[in-house]
Amino acid sequence: MPKLTIAAALLVLAALVGTMTYTGYLVIGVLADQLGTGRVIAGLLLGGLFARFPWITQGKLRIVGLLPVPVRRPLIVSLLALCLLSFLSRGDYVPAVFAGLSAAFLLTFPWLRRAVFGRMKSSFFKFASDQNSPTSAHDTVIEGEFREKKD
Repeated sequence: MPKLTIAAALLVLAALVGTMTYTGYLVIGVLADQLGTGRVIAGLLLGGLFARFPWITQGKLRIVGLLPVPVRRPLIVSLLALCLLSFLSRGDYVPAVFAGLSAAFLLTFPWLRRAVFGRMKSSFFKFASDQNSPTSAHDTVIEGEFREKKD
């Protein structure tokens, strides 16, 4: 049933895209409210803060941004937490659910990526060289080879 699986995966991805887009709209609105500016200025501030540009130095292509890589995800999660608290204090529960779902996805994304890509890799490369490595071997499985002796 690969067609049904692909349709389900596309439906989940479309729902995720819609949720993240609406959450971005909510974050910009809360940030604009907190800063006392309009949505356009708040959006431009966030865009400038998270922008990344290609940069060529010494013949190598690099991507540089205003924020270092380890700071980006915690900053986004803290913005989502600010939005969540703001919505809960106002009593807006539907936007709070969207902000909470987005924060939960961002926190679990590294684990999901490792799990999904590990599953895909193991299904495509059944005879990979790292199959018998200690990280993928089960502790309770004893492997052995049996040969029948001819009389």
